[in-house]
Amino acid sequence: MKNKRPILLPKYQRSLQQVGEQFKLARLRRRLSMHQVAERANISRSTLWNIEKGDPGASIGNYYQVLIALGLGDDLLLLARDDVLGRKIQDLGLLVKKRAPKE
Repeated sequence: MKNKRPILLPKYQRSLQQVGEQFKLARLRRRLSMHQVAERANISRSTLWNIEKGDPGASIGNYYQVLIALGLGDDLLLLARDDVLGRKIQDLGLLVKKRAPKE
């Protein structure tokens, strides 16, 4: 069975490409080769290449493995640390349904 590739809007594709560039810069700052990082992350070089290019088909687990290989594993926990919108909703006491409505 062939995997379906996620389709992203151009704005979000550019964001993912920026993330990939940041991964590559972090690797280069540490003077690590693609082979070294791929081996430490237990992924193939082609998967690492896809991550550094911002391919939306790479799994979040692979992204996380690369973060760990670069010594940045704790950075993933910082993603939604400052949830401004969520805090505003919480402060207003609005009811948020636990499940989306069935349509």
